[in-house]
Amino acid sequence: MDWRSYKPLILPNIPNLHEISVYESQGGYEAFRKVLQEKSPAAVIEEVKAANIRGRGGAGFNAGLKWSFMPPKKEGVPRYLAANGDESEPGTFKDRRILEFNPHLFIEGALIAAYAMQVDAVYVYVRGEYADWIDRLQKALDQAYARGYVGRNILGTHFSTEIYVHRGAGAYICGEETGLMESLEGKRAYPRYKPPFPAQKGLWGCPTTINNVETLAHVPIVMRLGAAAYTQIGAPEHPGPLLYGISGHVNRPGLYEYPSGMLITDLIYEVAGGVRQGRKLKGVVPGGSSTPILLPEEVEGTRMTMESLRKVGSMLGTAGMLVLDETTDMVRFAYRIAAFYKHESCGQCTPCREGTGWLKQILRRFLDGSATYADIDRLLSVANQMEGRTICALADAAVWPIRAIVQKYRKEFEAAARPTLVPV
Repeated sequence: MDWRSYKPLILPNIPNLHEISVYESQGGYEAFRKVLQEKSPAAVIEEVKAANIRGRGGAGFNAGLKWSFMPPKKEGVPRYLAANGDESEPGTFKDRRILEFNPHLFIEGALIAAYAMQVDAVYVYVRGEYADWIDRLQKALDQAYARGYVGRNILGTHFSTEIYVHRGAGAYICGEETGLMESLEGKRAYPRYKPPFPAQKGLWGCPTTINNVETLAHVPIVMRLGAAAYTQIGAPEHPGPLLYGISGHVNRPGLYEYPSGMLITDLIYEVAGGVRQGRKLKGVVPGGSSTPILLPEEVEGTRMTMESLRKVGSMLGTAGMLVLDETTDMVRFAYRIAAFYKHESCGQCTPCREGTGWLKQILRRFLDGSATYADIDRLLSVANQMEGRTICALADAAVWPIRAIVQKYRKEFEAAARPTLVPV
């Protein structure tokens, strides 16, 4: 499919689509109604699995396969779905647009997922700073309840489920799936050890699945089009539309919906209008602040899929692209990233608690003129000792961008440092 002829499915240009009457006039909730009448829960899971909806929260795992991990339903044991709308990754701003402009698509997707997994309640965890979008979502949910789409014996069937909107606790760590569950339970968002995995022991010790808001918004689209048609959109290995957040030094920053697998160069130079003021491209962070930066030569020919980005040493993440022009001070940019992850570390694991502090402290030396050449390798040494040694991936998320920046723009760090003093 040519991206220029693509018509948005997640965020179509339809006025007042957040109102349930408008959403219904466009075929909204028909997929859910049809699922209840014609499909078994197992059949829905197989359809979503065949569509290969890759998780849009960063992991890229097949959503249908994830749903299938839920154990058989037991009498008296509730089951839950947690929708992750915490969205605290710098450079990421996709979920809030869904909640603002098309919240019923997400609600319908959550309802279909709830039916497929036979869950008793859906908890929508939304970043606390998204006050306006939380209000918009709650209003849409109230409308869905009034229409009988949510609650007891939905649309005259034996299926019942509730949906609750939960205001987040204001911390990046709450976006980690087990930290999110801890926060929902009213506790400090310390990530949990795995195993057990959430499908076996999740919220309040019961089977739980966690999906990203954008991931669930794809579900009604799959049920309307069918898995075969859905997989024809975008890249075969990562099918469907994708919400690309493009920010930084471009002429037209914003959120754009196009098929997956777009060339990064097309997104920068055609969709976003090119680098500002005609300057040269210096680097691209492809998927939010935690993903390793790409050099201009690495960007050429690289597509926005997990597989294509993996070949050049980066990740798709949340498709929140940060574009940096030739005026960017890469040392200062690295410091800003390190400061964020230091601030957001929950402090549970020593390598993360101490390591993020050391990364920030060493990078600060480069800014105040006290760094030596030895500090460059010291940064890399600290990074290597942090990666893979913590309960969750926050330490890894702090390490990956810093290490890539230091390795790829080492000359800038050398210019900001002074030679190591060696005693005579």
